[in-house]
Amino acid sequence: MAKYNITEKKEKEAAYRSLVSPRLMDEMKEKILNIIVMQKKYKDKDYSAKKLAEDLGTNTRYISAVVNVRFHMNYTSFVNKFRIEEAMAILVDRRYQNLRMEEVSDMVGFANRQSFYASFYKLLHMTPRDYRLQQLEQHPSEKVKKPGKKDSK
Repeated sequence: MAKYNITEKKEKEAAYRSLVSPRLMDEMKEKILNIIVMQKKYKDKDYSAKKLAEDLGTNTRYISAVVNVRFHMNYTSFVNKFRIEEAMAILVDRRYQNLRMEEVSDMVGFANRQSFYASFYKLLHMTPRDYRLQQLEQHPSEKVKKPGKKDSK
C-alpha cells in the first residue's frame, strides 16, 4: 500500500448535462449570449443565474449545464469574463484615465473591488493597475496629457 493513500481524482460527467439535447443547448447558448452580452446584463451586479433562468423560462440546472458544456466554465466565470473584457477597454481608454479602480469595477458590474481584482488577476495574471500601466508603456501616444503642461520635442 502507498505511503499516503493518494488516489487520482476521477473526472465525473454531471448527469444533468446529458439531459439537455445538443440542439436545445445550441438554442439556449444563443439566448444566453443575447441576454448576457447583447443586452449587457453582465453589468448588472444583481443579475444571477436564477434571474437568467427565469428570463429564459427554464431552471438554473439547465443554465449551468449549457454554460459548462458550451463555454467550458461556470456561470460566474462566464459573466466575469465579459466584465473583465469591458474593464480592459475602459482601463486603456483616454476618456477614463482618471477613474479609480473602484469606479471601473462598478461600471462593469462587480459588487466590490476585491472580486474585480481577483477575477482580473485570474484571467490575465496581472492586476488592473498593472494592465493599465503596461498598456500605456506599450502605446505611449495614448498617454493622457496633463492639463497645463506643454509637449516638449
